[in-house]
Amino acid sequence: MSAPPPPPLPPRPGTTSGPAAPAADEARGRTFLCERCGADLAFSIGAQRLRCEHCGFERDLEAGAAAEVRENDLAEGLRRQAERRAAGAAPVGTSELRCDACGATVVFEGTLTATACAYCGEPLQRDRVHRAPDRIPVDGLLTFAVPQEAARAALAAWVRGLWFAPTDFTRRGVDGRFEGVYLPYFTFDAMTATRYAGERGDHHWVEVGSGSQRRRELRTRWSPAAGAFQRFFDDVLVPAVQALPQALLERLEPWPLGGVIPFTPAALAGKRAHTYDLDLGPASAAARRRVEAALAAEVRARIGGDEQRVHAVDTAWAGLTYKHLLLPVWLLAYRWQGRSYRVAVNACTGEVHGERPWSPWKIGLAVALGLLAAAAAALLSEGR
Repeated sequence: MSAPPPPPLPPRPGTTSGPAAPAADEARGRTFLCERCGADLAFSIGAQRLRCEHCGFERDLEAGAAAEVRENDLAEGLRRQAERRAAGAAPVGTSELRCDACGATVVFEGTLTATACAYCGEPLQRDRVHRAPDRIPVDGLLTFAVPQEAARAALAAWVRGLWFAPTDFTRRGVDGRFEGVYLPYFTFDAMTATRYAGERGDHHWVEVGSGSQRRRELRTRWSPAAGAFQRFFDDVLVPAVQALPQALLERLEPWPLGGVIPFTPAALAGKRAHTYDLDLGPASAAARRRVEAALAAEVRARIGGDEQRVHAVDTAWAGLTYKHLLLPVWLLAYRWQGRSYRVAVNACTGEVHGERPWSPWKIGLAVALGLLAAAAAALLSEGR
């Protein structure tokens, strides 16, 4: 016989039993209540469902408002944003929500949209922000797939593999508390058609001079090169949060975007979440720069040779679309010798990147060994 479920928790002010629903009072955050005992449900990474830590009850995530994650027309999105800006839409600022569990007031600063009550741990959501008329709605998300224990193990392996890190640092490892956070991203699609013109440079050696002045010189033979190609860019990813270094977040790629599900607030239960603070316009400009850099590299590859001169590149753009996504990251801040560092773990793949200390002694030794090796090679060369 299975053990009976634990007794239900005392009722909370303003709550009733039954399926979870958003509180009607705007001063309250959204929570998800267990249908069996009334405790809080949180997203379980292992089960990929909502789970009650009190009685073990589980249920599936609520279906998102959209049946599928769809692409949005970029020109239309930029037009709507311009209209909202002209109408004086207010940016996301500070708001206060009342925790139903303990009655405390929880402050949501800036782009934070989901957190936990600092007094009792109650998960709270300011999910109205995600569907507010002056904000771009979230189209989809990836759920947490890497548990915190696995993220910590990946972090330990990352620390052990760091070159030129202080020995004490690699031996002791990183001590800190992981925070599971959903961060905002924009993805962009584009169909491009590019024409280019330039010159291909091929190196060759020639002998010049005579007698004791005879020597070989490297020359470059230039020939015209031109062509055209088409390339489709799918899901060019741009982090839309500026509180963290963009380079750090970009190094967490690639993401398994084929597993994106339509946005549902239930997936945020028990985790922190942020809305974007990099708007659609600047984000699309950043994506365009990444695409142009990729096209420039492809032009040089198509010209070929040992060197390239690019005289003209003309690109036509079509099919410009975007999506607004929330992606899961484990964040950790730690201190080493009085300085703060940040580390991020891709909560879908376990990829780890972050800031780290360097050992000046190890770097100096490596430089000295390199100089000795170069000097030895020069002596050997002169002795031939």
